[in-house]
This record gives sequence, structure tokens and C-alpha cells, in this order.
Amino acid sequence: MGYTHAMVDALVPRAEDFDDIRALLALVFHGDLDPEVLKIERAVFEPERSLLVRDGGAAVAHAGAFTRELTVPGAVVPAAHVTMVGVAPTHRRRGLLTGLMSRQLREARDAGREPVAVLWASEGRIYPRFGYGLAAQRYTLSCDTTELRLPEPASTEGTLRLDLPAAHQAELAGLYDRVRAGRPGWSSRNERWWAYVLGDVKSLRGGATERRVLLHEGPDGLDGYALYRTRGEWDRTGPRGEVRVDEVVAGNPAAYLALWRLLLSIDLTRRLSFDRAAVDEPLLWLVNEPRQLGAHLDDALWVRLVDVPAALAARRYATDVDVVIEVTDELLPENTGRWRLVGGPAGAECVATSAPAQLACDVRALGELYLGGAGLGALAAAGRVRELVPGTVAAAGPAFGWHRAPAPMEVF
Repeated sequence: MGYTHAMVDALVPRAEDFDDIRALLALVFHGDLDPEVLKIERAVFEPERSLLVRDGGAAVAHAGAFTRELTVPGAVVPAAHVTMVGVAPTHRRRGLLTGLMSRQLREARDAGREPVAVLWASEGRIYPRFGYGLAAQRYTLSCDTTELRLPEPASTEGTLRLDLPAAHQAELAGLYDRVRAGRPGWSSRNERWWAYVLGDVKSLRGGATERRVLLHEGPDGLDGYALYRTRGEWDRTGPRGEVRVDEVVAGNPAAYLALWRLLLSIDLTRRLSFDRAAVDEPLLWLVNEPRQLGAHLDDALWVRLVDVPAALAARRYATDVDVVIEVTDELLPENTGRWRLVGGPAGAECVATSAPAQLACDVRALGELYLGGAGLGALAAAGRVRELVPGTVAAAGPAFGWHRAPAPMEVF
């Protein structure tokens, strides 16, 4: 074939192209095509937000996005949730990925609806070249529960009950939305997304049971839930079952403690795993021996500022800040320039300025700062942000943080 990207046009697919796109992604990510999985994925697919490259009729490259909101420090913003990105093994090194990602960003910028884009990266080295910065990390927990103890509850108020999640979708959505408002990194879920999140396809259970929901009800009703499944196992010494936790949402410390006390003590289980714990997960400060949690630090959300002044003005800041930042952006030149950010806990504004810059960075560094997970001082120490006026990092650094770390809730 021997063509280059310039000879190949990316098309906006139709709904009926979904099967071809999923076949491509199954090839790229080494998976199988399960009709039940395709059914729940098709329900959230947005063809109008996708870009598809075909070669001789075959789907060879694709990039898509979901239309959702993202909680950021002190606010909720529209965010392009980038997903389903892949290039066939036969068509690598031809500029297809660069072309797709560049066009996607340009279209998002021109549409003017979403100041930021967010994604999960299959490999961390792929997306920085498109301006995405690591904005949120996570802990994966894998522990032997026999050595772990939690404190006794301060009050006996509240009850726990078990059920299947589908019967409580509306209740779960209500609690999730209340908690989501204050948790950077959480994404909005409409009814289609709740059906996707609660979809329980047998082929994806990994030998475990169907998903269950643990509900905690306090004096004012539902104030906590946990989605999990179990996997039974025995050896010569007896039961060694595993609890696999998908998500824990709690509106107060009492509900959080009650949920985890049960999850860590389910009969006939001796192990627990949780792949999306926040780096400030309260469990780390509750258990009697934190190292027994087996916490492993991993990357989670990558953020890209599509519209620098709109994005910086959309979030809130932990302390008052007044700083001029010189930004470079090779893919979206409208972002290149000097921007004066004035903000604080009550709001912010960001406008172009000719004043001398105090800090300088590329757009990737702003993505790393955006959710409050990376420290300005750490990025300056790494050379990712340059301090042009001495003392600026120390003065402005606290403003970019937040009282809660960004928490990854789901892979999309």
C-alpha cells in the first residue's frame, strides 16, 4: 500500500459502523467480541464524535469521545471523554494516530463546548505528545484481609443490606451525584451510562460472581454504597475467597467505615482487590497496618486543556492567586501566549496579557496541574514549569492544589 496519512481521510462514522470499529479495537487490545458486551457498549457509542479511517473498506484506525461532564476543583465542566483510540497493527507508523488526535482536538476547540479533554492511557508514553498531562493517579489495592483491622464505629446508627444493583439504579445515581460534586476526577452519568456501569456481562466477571451492591442507610436514607463481586476458592487449609471491589461511594465517614468493615470481613474470603483507590483513600488511614493493603501507585486520568483561558477560569483555587503564565501549545496555537490568571475559592478569570510572565510551561503541564493532583513545586523541580520570577512557585503553588486528591472512578 505504502500510503501516508495525508492520502487518507478520516470519516465520521455511522451507527452501523460500530461493529467494524469494535472489531478493530478487539484486534488492537487483544480481546474478543462478546455480543453482550457489544450491546452495552453500543448504547453509549457516539458516532458523531468519532473519526474512522478505512483502507479498502476495512477499519484501520479510530478515535472517539463521549459527551460527559468532569468534576474539577470547585466546579463541574463539560469535558471530551476521549476513548476507543487504536490503529491496526498493519497500519502503524503512518501518521494515522497523529492525524486523528490532532483533528479531534481541533474539532473540540472549534466547537467551543468543552474546555478540557480527558482520557485513560493504554500506555503513558502515547499521549503527552498530544498535550495530555497525567492529572490523577490511583492506587491498586491487593491485600490479605486476615491481617487487617478497622476501628469500631463511633455510632451504631445505620443499617447495611445487600441486593442486585439494577434494582437501585435511581438511588445510586442520586447519591453518586451528591458526592460527585465535590470529587475532582469523577464523571457525570446519565441513564445510559448507569446502564453501562451496572452492566454485568458474564464473560467479564473473571470467574467471579455476579455484581452485588452493598447499601448503607443512615438516619436520612441512603448515604453509601459499594459495588463488588466475590470469587470462591479453597485450598488445603480452607477457604481463600476474594472480594473484588468496583467502587465505593460514601456521603459521610460513618457510611464509609461501615461499608469497608463488611467488605474486609466477608465469610469464606481471605483476600480483597480494588483497582481504583484514590491516592488519599481514607482506608489508608483507617486500617491497622496500611502496608498490608499492598498499594501500588499507577496512572489514571490524563487531562488536556483544549481552551486554556476557559479551562483555567472554570475551576476554583484553594487560595488567592494572581499570576501570569506563558504557555506553548504546538497543536492548538490559540493557547500559545501569556495568560493572566486571577482567582481563588470563589471563582477565577483568565485573560490574555502583555505583562511579563512569571511562570512558563507547555499545555501538558497545565493538564497535570488542572485537577489539583500534581504540585506546582514538583513540576518546577522536574523542569516541567519554569519559574521566571523568583518566589512565584512558592506563592502560587498552594492555589493549584485542592483539599481532596482527584479520584479515578471508572475507566471509559
